Amino acid sequence: MFSHVMLGTNDIEKSKIFYDATLAVLGFEPAVLDEAKQRFFYLSESGVFAITKPINGEAASHGNGSTIGFKAATPELVDAWHAAGVAAGGETCESAPGIRDGGARKLYLAYLRDPSGNKICATCMLSND
Repeated sequence: MFSHVMLGTNDIEKSKIFYDATLAVLGFEPAVLDEAKQRFFYLSESGVFAITKPINGEAASHGNGSTIGFKAATPELVDAWHAAGVAAGGETCESAPGIRDGGARKLYLAYLRDPSGNKICATCMLSND
């Protein structure tokens, strides 16, 4: 559905360290720099995730009610993603990593705030057995 997701940051280097660490756990390579605009891109076959300082020169701010979710293959990867994020300057938010039962779907997920306050999540779909 999406071609890319881009998040604003006020400290591009700190955010790169954070996303390099968390996305490496999920199997992604470190970010590629767009030197012309000083943006970082994480490339995959299913889409692109990017971080940038706002192009209008104003401060980046997180969206209230917004969450960006990353797929994880196993609950263990979700836990490793969460630990890598905390170690790289992220902050735990919501509740602890664990199972959420949404009725039709059971999920194992974890939430973090990145260094700019953006809310992100790693999610593993579980069977309803």
